[in-house]
Parts: sequence; C-alpha cells; structure tokens
Amino acid sequence: MTSEQNQRKIIHIDMDAFYASVEQLDNPELRGKPVAVGGGSERGVVAAASYEARRFGVRSAMSGKIAREKCPELIFVVPRFERYKEISFEIRDIFYEYSDLVEPLSLDEAFIDVTENKKNNPSAGNIAAEIRQKIFDKTGLTASAGISVNKFTAKIASDINKPNGQKTIKPDELISFLEKLPIEKFFGVGKVTAKKMNNLGIFTGADLKSKEPGFLIQNFGKHGKHYYDIVRGIQHSSVKPDRIRKSIATENTFSNDIFDIDDVTKQLSIIADELEKRMLRNDVKGKTITVKIKYNDFTQQTRSKTVNEFIGLKKDFFNIAESLILQEELKKPVRLLGISISNLNTTESEGSDSQLKIDFEDNL
Repeated sequence: MTSEQNQRKIIHIDMDAFYASVEQLDNPELRGKPVAVGGGSERGVVAAASYEARRFGVRSAMSGKIAREKCPELIFVVPRFERYKEISFEIRDIFYEYSDLVEPLSLDEAFIDVTENKKNNPSAGNIAAEIRQKIFDKTGLTASAGISVNKFTAKIASDINKPNGQKTIKPDELISFLEKLPIEKFFGVGKVTAKKMNNLGIFTGADLKSKEPGFLIQNFGKHGKHYYDIVRGIQHSSVKPDRIRKSIATENTFSNDIFDIDDVTKQLSIIADELEKRMLRNDVKGKTITVKIKYNDFTQQTRSKTVNEFIGLKKDFFNIAESLILQEELKKPVRLLGISISNLNTTESEGSDSQLKIDFEDNL
C-alpha cells in the first residue's frame, strides 16, 4: 500500500434499514413492529425490511409471499420515494458540513473523504461519530459508519457494528483484517467467482493473498490483478463528488401478466410519461433508448437504438421505444416493461485526487 493511500481517511455512512425506519418514524404505530416496504402480494417484492422483520429472516429482494410465510405479522407499507429522497438530502447536507468530497451511492449511503476536512478535525472516527449524532438529532434516524484508508474497506467496516455503530480499520490493522475476511465479502467477487475460488482452495483473504499474480490472472483473467491488489489493501478509487448518472430509467412490474399488444402499448405509454418527468426533473437528455421486457417465465430481453440528437421528451422517444418493443412478435405474456435513456448530455467529473498528508495512524 502506497504512502498516499496510507494517508487517506474515508468514511462510509450507511443508514440503518432506511426506508423502513422512515416509515416507523412517520407512523409511531409501526415502531417496534416488523415492517416491510414494498409489495405484499404474491408478485410483490420487499424493498426494505425493519430490524424487527429481519429477525424472522425477511430480507430485501425477497418475494412478498415468502416474506409473509416467514413473518405472518409482517406489515407491508407502500414505498414513498419522494419522502426518502427528502430526508436523504437533509442527511447529505450534514456530510457537506465536513467535506465537499461526498460520493452518494444511493439514498441511504455515501462515501466521505475527510482527509482534509472543513472542521480541521484530525480524527476521522470522531467526525463519523459527530455525523451520526447530527443525523439522529436532525432526523431521528440512526446510521452506521465504517472508517478506513480506502472505499472498499470502509464499506465493509460500516456493516460490522450495525445498527447504530461504527468501526475503524486503521492502516496497521488493514492487512490482518483483510486476511480474515471471507472471500464472498471482497469487492468484485460474486457467487460464481466465489464458488470458483472455493474450488481452488480460496476461502479467505489469507488464501487469496497466498496466490501469485500469474495464478490469479490465469484463472480469473484481467480481474486477477484486481484480486491480487485488493487483498493487499491497494485500491486507487478516490471519492468522486461529481459522480454523474449515466442513464435514467423507469419500469413497471404488472399485477397481472399482459399479452395483448394494445395493453402493452398502453402500459409503455404510462412508463414513458414517468420517464419524461424524470428527464425534465434532472434536466438531461440522451441519445440511446433502451427497452426492457421481462416475460412471465422471468426470461428477459433488452433492445436499444441510438439517435443522432439528444432527446428527453416523450414525443421524441416514445415512438422509438414502441418500435423496439414491436420489432418482434410477443410469444409469451409480459411481466415487466421498462424504458431507459442513456448516453446522456452530461460530463463525468472525477473530482479532486489531491490529499493533505496527515498522520493517519495516530488520529484515525
């Protein structure tokens, strides 16, 4: 790990069961009860679960049917994304009191680089504690934090003392921490890769660290170098404060499958209306229109077309989306339709990579 990396102080803030906690905050009758945000029908999906619901095994992305089987007393609440966004922006304002190097990952989590911070506070751990307290004082919600020298380790650390806690991984603790980490926790290691690694005798960071670069590249291609670096605490990704979204999308999962072409067109039009609103709200236009179709057997197709001019209004993109949907005859009932616009008229800004050299180890 380079001396520059050794000096970085990265905080990862992760709100605790954010959507469900907001619902419990706004409705006192839900407090202390198992709550799931999302759809409770057979076709519904859990978007978030309160900690009371998690004790029964309810998790996000679980079907509403299975969630109810695990927790018969589960209370389903319809998502209110505008409300979640409102609180998310309040929380983000707190981050900016400490640093302009803030990289939101979603409404409920963000990275903050406090190597050089507005409070001139040398302790990233103290800053994280202050931020968490301010979030609670302002919103009544709790957050957890991870603090370390890079984004990957900070994100892993934020999950260790959840809920309402924090964990610091100092530079001299980094390697031993990574060596003990299960391989599934490493960034870039999904289920398929983890299984392949297990077959090669790699179960922990220590196992991964014992492998030579040539072995990893031979077995994992270009990703081998990434695995070799990350288990040694080498990660060059900086906090990107001006991270620009690369696409805007809207989709809808239907209560009942649709097959009639008139129904498909009608639903596509409704989706296009919402997408236009989002394009206008974000003040962007794009050149590539993509439609997504998911059938009742869960197979999925995407079809795209790129035009010469930037567009963002329904009158300009709907006919394109419709023609993409209709370019092949529907052979199966449709479960989900979506439209996205990418290749946006935005510019990627990488933010500042310059860091103030501070004694990290004594003050983290």
